Amino acid sequence: MARSIGRGLGIDTVRPVAFAAAIALGLASAAAGAENFPQKPIKLIVPFGAGGPPDVAARIIGAYLSDHFGPVVVENHVGAGGTLAARAVAGAPPDGYTLLAATAG
Repeated sequence: MARSIGRGLGIDTVRPVAFAAAIALGLASAAAGAENFPQKPIKLIVPFGAGGPPDVAARIIGAYLSDHFGPVVVENHVGAGGTLAARAVAGAPPDGYTLLAATAG
């Protein structure tokens, strides 16, 4: 049985509402500060070879982002177990125009 908080709202009701409010607040503040984003193409760097599943997934994501934000360029930086791609992203200016398409596991 859920604990009661306030006027009969169970904790199972309060958590999702609080989470949704936090997400909405974050999106609203991001949208307010990013009125003219992007002003140049976004780079999506993939640490795997072209044609593999991670590359295909990155290109699908890139197409989605292109439809909503503007041009997205997918670049493959192969080698050193992903270190070259990570180093390229880490060395890029911290302006939000260079993203790393990484995998887990």
